[in-house]
Amino acid sequence: MKKDIFSLKGKVCVVTGGYQGIGETVAGFIADAGADIAIFDLNDASEVAEKISAEYGVKAKSYICDVTDPQIVAKCIADAAADFGTLDLLFNNAGICMHKGALDLKPEEWRKVIDVNLNGVFYVAQAFGRYLVANDKPGNIVNVASMSGTIVNIPQEQASYNASKAAVMHLTKSLAVEWVDKNIRVNSISPGYIKTAITAKSNPEYQKKWLASIPYKRMGTPEELAGAVIYLLSDASTYTSGSDLIIDGCFTIV
Repeated sequence: MKKDIFSLKGKVCVVTGGYQGIGETVAGFIADAGADIAIFDLNDASEVAEKISAEYGVKAKSYICDVTDPQIVAKCIADAAADFGTLDLLFNNAGICMHKGALDLKPEEWRKVIDVNLNGVFYVAQAFGRYLVANDKPGNIVNVASMSGTIVNIPQEQASYNASKAAVMHLTKSLAVEWVDKNIRVNSISPGYIKTAITAKSNPEYQKKWLASIPYKRMGTPEELAGAVIYLLSDASTYTSGSDLIIDGCFTIV
């Protein structure tokens, strides 16, 4: 390519939930596109960071971060900015899911899902946005929503998760409009059923029904999300903000 509009060289990307699964895999692809990586996770992701650095020749560092605590988030953003010299990109991926019916869901369980999936996404985006504005920098954010924000999954009951991801989609649109004059783009991806260590632990009967309902007749892989994330983070999508890209193997259209 004469003009590599998908390149992320010279950029620094914060990846939340980068200890495993989608976050870990996509962080590697972002590094392969040239960006340095700052991993935020409740777990110590130093080994993941070391592996990314060794494999892709970029700088990578991990930060233990509870995304539900805005003070901790703000400190991690400040620490990462100091360590890397700048911040440019955010892959806002941290999230949890709970398969439990609404009638049986305890208030603290509802709050936990909303706190991680919605509040956590907002707190990290807010702290990242504040950093960009304070330093008069442009930036790009990709939030992880879900096809569950568009449809209601069956047979599992997960109203808390569905509601949180629908909120992430609308939060994305709201921030995109609020921050367009600040040169900060905000988009989201909505994965379908993705094969990770977490989904592998799901009820086997659920998994059978999921596979029967997916036109592709298989789950997606974390690797199959990376291209969309890189597109939205890169200069290939400079006129794209407030969009949600569904990546679900045709699940939501049949």
